[in-house]
Amino acid sequence: MAGASASATHKFRREKASVCRACGPPLKTPLMDLLDRRFLFVVGKGGVGKTTVATGLALAASRRGKKVLLALVNCRERVSQLLDTEPIGPQIVTIRENLDAVNMTPDAALEEYGMMILKVKAVYNAVFKNRLVRAFLKGTPGLEAWSMLGKAFYHACPPKGDPDYDLVIVDAPATGHALDMLRVPFVIESVAPPGLLRRDAARAVDMFRDPERAGAVLVTLPEYMPASETIELSDALTNELRVPVLHLVINQVLSVLFAEKERPVLETLPSELDEDSEIGGLAIAGRRRVLRETVQARAVRQVCGHVNAPCSELPHYDGLENDPSVMDTLSAALLPPA
Repeated sequence: MAGASASATHKFRREKASVCRACGPPLKTPLMDLLDRRFLFVVGKGGVGKTTVATGLALAASRRGKKVLLALVNCRERVSQLLDTEPIGPQIVTIRENLDAVNMTPDAALEEYGMMILKVKAVYNAVFKNRLVRAFLKGTPGLEAWSMLGKAFYHACPPKGDPDYDLVIVDAPATGHALDMLRVPFVIESVAPPGLLRRDAARAVDMFRDPERAGAVLVTLPEYMPASETIELSDALTNELRVPVLHLVINQVLSVLFAEKERPVLETLPSELDEDSEIGGLAIAGRRRVLRETVQARAVRQVCGHVNAPCSELPHYDGLENDPSVMDTLSAALLPPA
């Protein structure tokens, strides 16, 4: 995960997620109130670390005594590698104290969602096992996406009784697919005839738009393309869907190694230095690092200047999947114990 704040003395295993330098100090402690919601979408471009951040948030919430469901969306799951557990499939399993996980697939989610609605297995079989009904359901645009999102939603907000979980965290698909999934309940609410499906979609829309109960956590990298895509994602969530953006996490932020007075010297080193010599190689490496830090700072200012949400930076760390204990450290960095 990505490197962090301004001081070169920051050590990953001791630091908390730093307040973004471009945003200044937030009104409240970063992420402190985030876990009081009931439903969180962790969203971002593929490869930015969504699953790692979602897992870290789930661990942080479970440490605080909340019953948490980490819901993956039909993906090649990595959580089992991050936490050194058995592979996570379409059935909910407990992976840590107070923490369950599931890798939702359309067929399994549709069956569970159908049972949540119809309650009686015989009724479910009569309806959903019918060949013509199944063919109709598979051909209905958006229904597979809603079966997965609806399943996760039901665990956070059942129509009657207490919810199964205090917090559901959805590790959403990559940006475009995530937006398509989130649009489904809004479309169902608008076009579906009155009935159970429309009722549930309307309840979901009501929750997803309520910043006290739900919202999105955006994850990005301090690079131009991910930052630009995050800005577009934030605009789509805020302006089109009116889903609140609650927090921005900038992942893989490099520590600043050089003082301001050193940077111009390194930036202006001659390009013909001998990279094979010890001094030349070090000087060229220093220049490349300074240039990378400069690009990083611009990307951070760009995304933080546009996304209207508290922002945290995470430090760079290699080998997450080779050392599962690091996830506990990362989780503590995201959100220290209360």
